[in-house]
Order: sequence, then structure tokens, then C-alpha cells
Amino acid sequence: MLLAVDVGNTNVVFALFSTPEEGGREIRARWRIATDPRRTGDEYAVWLLQLMKIEGIARDSITQIIFGSVVPRAVHNLTVLAEKYFGLEPLIAGEGAAEWGIAIDVDEPRSLGADRALNAIAAHARYPGDLIVVDFGTATTFDAVDFNGAYKGGIIAPGINLSLDALVGNTAKLPRIAIEAPRGASVIGTNTEDQMLIGVFWGYVAMMEGLIARMREEVGRPANVVATGGLAILFDEHTRIFDAVDADLTLEGLAILAERAAR
Repeated sequence: MLLAVDVGNTNVVFALFSTPEEGGREIRARWRIATDPRRTGDEYAVWLLQLMKIEGIARDSITQIIFGSVVPRAVHNLTVLAEKYFGLEPLIAGEGAAEWGIAIDVDEPRSLGADRALNAIAAHARYPGDLIVVDFGTATTFDAVDFNGAYKGGIIAPGINLSLDALVGNTAKLPRIAIEAPRGASVIGTNTEDQMLIGVFWGYVAMMEGLIARMREEVGRPANVVATGGLAILFDEHTRIFDAVDADLTLEGLAILAERAAR
């Protein structure tokens, strides 16, 4: 099996994929842990090997490992995990045999985050035509991918939780609230919590709809909008801007690169 590791600013996601030889690529198991660049390879191993044991997955069933990371300091410790506990040299997304393999048509191609490149690769493989990929993570990113699979650029906006943290952290009396859809259809709140939720939630929806409309106009051709990330499903229930919601887009990008590298 393939062990694909997506290192984000908030969480690290480990996913086990069955190989095409086993009848098709699919995620067999996944686990999530908070991102901590100081976590050692040994600490990762204690955590991961216990979870694999619970799922009945043997260590020697892992035949390939790939990392995609936006946290450079984490890569060394994950490499130690791969080499010391699995006896494998890991692939690093965007490097060597796991180069992106797509055109990155921006001013500084090397500055593109691994997650955004992986999303572009997976979205182009799974959906036709021009694409706008929206990823709800620590930041919310909007990325344009043309019909040839080239990455054309995008937008970085504060994630909704970052926006809420800034609002609560810089005011004396506003309470912390959970991110959820406001009750009812009214956008005029009658208490503090509802007013905050309306401002954060519907304000975020308005931002997304406005930015995507502007991106579509600039692309100049019909573009499908693909959403991924933890809050994609919640927002999909309250806007019509998404043509598809694909929670595993980044992991799928890792699997695609690993397959290419194995050929």
C-alpha cells in the first residue's frame, strides 16, 4: 500500500491507499494529528504504528511513502519515520521523481504551496475543462487551473477560523462561537452571538461568491468550481457556487504523483 502524508499548517493527515494492482486506488484508512514541527520521527512512529495495529494493517504492507508539506521543518522528521520504521526512501511532492509535472504559470513557481499544486494535479485528473479550486484550510485558497492542467495563479484569504480568532481576540466582550450556519434566513441578528455568526458566515459566503465571479470573468471561459477542505461540505449546503465537493483532493494528488514515480 501507499502511505500518503499531507502536512498542513494545522493538521497532518496520514492516508493509506490501496495500489492499482489491488483493483483500483482507494483510501483504506486515514488518521489525523495536530501539526507540530518538533514532533520526532520516533513520536510519529509510536502513534502511527499503534493505529495501524488497531486497523490490522501490517507494517510491511507499506511499499511506498510520499509526503506533501507546507511546513518545511516537518519533512526531516517524517523522512526519519519512513527510513527508520518502514525501510523506505520517501518521495517528496514537487522534488525528484515526484516533480509536479504541470506548468506553473506564476511569477515565482517555487513559492507555490504543495497543497495547492497537489489540488491542481488532482482536480485536472478528475474534472474536465477550466477549474477553480477552493481549499478551506488554515487559509482559504482559490486557484485557477486551465483546461491543459496548468496552474495559472490564485487568491489567498484568511481562513474563516482565523477571521473569527482575530475578531474575538481583539475585542473585549465578544464571545467565542462555533462556526455553523446561522439560524433562519434573516441577516439582521437580534443578539450578539447571532450577529457575529451572520457576519462571519454570510460574510464569508459573500466573499467566496464575489471572488469566484471575478475569477470566472477573468478566465473568460466556463470554469467548474471544485471545493475541498474541512468546511467545504458546510458551505456547499448554503451556496450554489460549487460544482463539486471533493474532500480528498490533496491526498489524491499525492497518490497520482506516487503512481507516476513508480512507472
